[in-house]
Amino acid sequence: MIDAHFHCWQLSRADYGWLTPDLTPIYRDVAVADWQQQAEAWGVGGGIVVQAAPTAQETQFLLQQARTNPTVLGVVGWIDMLAPDAAQQLAHCAEQPMLKGLRPMLQDLSDPDWILQPAVQPVLSAMARCGLVFDALIKTVHIPRILALTQAHPDLTVVVDHGAKPVIDTAAMDDWAQAMTQLARETDPAKVVCKMSGLWTEAPAGQPVEVVRPWCEALLTIWGPQRLLWGSDWPVLELAGSYAAWRELSLSVLAHLPEQEKNAVLGGNARRIYRLEG
Repeated sequence: MIDAHFHCWQLSRADYGWLTPDLTPIYRDVAVADWQQQAEAWGVGGGIVVQAAPTAQETQFLLQQARTNPTVLGVVGWIDMLAPDAAQQLAHCAEQPMLKGLRPMLQDLSDPDWILQPAVQPVLSAMARCGLVFDALIKTVHIPRILALTQAHPDLTVVVDHGAKPVIDTAAMDDWAQAMTQLARETDPAKVVCKMSGLWTEAPAGQPVEVVRPWCEALLTIWGPQRLLWGSDWPVLELAGSYAAWRELSLSVLAHLPEQEKNAVLGGNARRIYRLEG
């Protein structure tokens, strides 16, 4: 089984602009071994470590973690897609066998159309040619933009992170579900998938994990078991609760599936989408 989305960081690297002391539960150094301790208790044997800072140095840091920790099966990194040397940066990244994807931090950018600007399109085309996955860190407002991206780049593999970070409020659920349904319906099932991760931290503080069950069930209905990847988003998850609680809820949501479909969500799909070895 694979955790398709976790993080590690060292505060002294000082490029995590969002990671401030007021985020007390997670404001600490986090090593791969710390994640491994959480994951192994649930039979999770490997994972994808994902960038948490918009710097090339972070990507190199994560690749170093991958080289020294066999449980790291791949890295989703970052490059400056608007840099004059973006093509060279991408070529260098593509030479790293553990680098499986790239993730601009779209949720933090003021312009929801940022990813559609002409200057970025050659980088997205090059990602498709190199077999790198585009991890979409987005909110509901971005979903139509990601649909447009997939239409412009049909060969690019896209993973929607954290179910597009819905507002965990029943009043907002219909708009989110309709946009996600359109995205799933109008894209190539082999190229566009979604992570069931990061939902609990979108809920109001202090809510039990059960509050996000309807959104987990909606993701399974919308995307189906062949297009859904399970991830923990640990340690960001700890802003809401424990790895164990999230894993228990996730397994409960998937419990009715045949074993083959359950295994796809819990590892097989991540292995296919990120082209993992072993």
